[in-house]
Amino acid sequence: MGKSVNIFWFRRDLRLEDNRGLCEALGAGRPVLPIFIFDSEILDGLPADDPRVTFLHDRLQELRSRMQENQGSSLAIYHGKPLEIFKELASDWDVGQVFTNRDYEPYARDRDEQVGQWLSEQGIEFHTFKDQVIFEKDEVVKDDGDPYVVYTPYMKKWKQVFRDTPLATFDSAGQLGNLIAHSRLPNPDLADFGFERSAIPVPDYDMGGKLIDAYEDNRNYPAREGTSRLGPHLRFGTISIRQALGKALESSNETFWNELIWREFFMQILWHFPRTVHEAFRKEYDRIAWRNDESEFEKWREGRTGFALVDAGMRQLNASGYMHNRVRMLTASFLCKHLLIDWRWGEAYFAEKLLDYEMASNVGNWQWAAGSGVDAAPYFRIFNPMTQVDKFDKDKSYIREWIPEYGTEDYPEKMVDHKAARERCLKTYKAALD
Repeated sequence: MGKSVNIFWFRRDLRLEDNRGLCEALGAGRPVLPIFIFDSEILDGLPADDPRVTFLHDRLQELRSRMQENQGSSLAIYHGKPLEIFKELASDWDVGQVFTNRDYEPYARDRDEQVGQWLSEQGIEFHTFKDQVIFEKDEVVKDDGDPYVVYTPYMKKWKQVFRDTPLATFDSAGQLGNLIAHSRLPNPDLADFGFERSAIPVPDYDMGGKLIDAYEDNRNYPAREGTSRLGPHLRFGTISIRQALGKALESSNETFWNELIWREFFMQILWHFPRTVHEAFRKEYDRIAWRNDESEFEKWREGRTGFALVDAGMRQLNASGYMHNRVRMLTASFLCKHLLIDWRWGEAYFAEKLLDYEMASNVGNWQWAAGSGVDAAPYFRIFNPMTQVDKFDKDKSYIREWIPEYGTEDYPEKMVDHKAARERCLKTYKAALD
């Protein structure tokens, strides 16, 4: 049996500053052994050059270096199934308590229940904390205790509760001296667990005042640099939600603040309705007779539909792991309504490609586009891909950036007629919902 330690388990919180669970671990008495597990249950099936895995590995090396330079400590990095890793840890160390921050996705909840049960059987305490959201679970609900399923009243209640709740911060960085002094901890390279370095970088976020002040004016125009690129950093916790919200509150414009609340709205929906990962929130929408034409899905994925804004978005996604939010709505609507392809196909493709993939928001927004979710667009609201160009990329700067052959004979013809596809969609949806 090794040294007596407590463990902090990094997951979606890859930072030393303002980290709730890390702060609690560092103040709990025993020296803290920090760990990260590349979960094989999550990694299996991902492409070998997945940019998110490269980003995670690079970020962990940064944290490891900081710990080594400042405290003579380090970070233990593992690959495998979490329960098996904890069995290994419990045999190598005298573990008193395990600390981590909560995750709300269905797989994570099941994993944590399994790990927590085993630890309890070994006499090891397992503590989880709220860190990736301001409010979780039932903290913002209707007066009768039911969850909100429409954004605007949720947002208003969220702000009301927030005004009565001090915005806490956690001085985890100031307690790093309580990390265990140990430099020889496992640190596998990407190749050791079957991955290779991706050529797609995760860009830094921009939370500057000018961007936030002008966010409402710029956010709908994909050719402008008007978005924060904050998504991957909130997803993996390289910035805390409290720091991000603090920046948003410095502006008199509440639009950016409202976008952060959208994220929490979808997270509480996923918590209360985990079935929506695979089922329509509005169950009658699972009666839709999707066409699910694989050749048409392939054209959509590759950006060869003949609808320029749709194609530009898909090509941006494939090349960079990012797509502008306005264009995400259009590409999703086009797949579900023009092509009558199941929203779950599109959701899975975005999950594979997006650097900022977060299950709650991705599922929530895809169901919104299909009309089947909470706070959904009515099924008869069908974006016109041509007028969307006129509104949001009138000079076609974004289109030409991503479709160099646009306007030449090399660019494909439109794969469907908008009017005919719209009428087919309305007929199909009506037949399912009446």
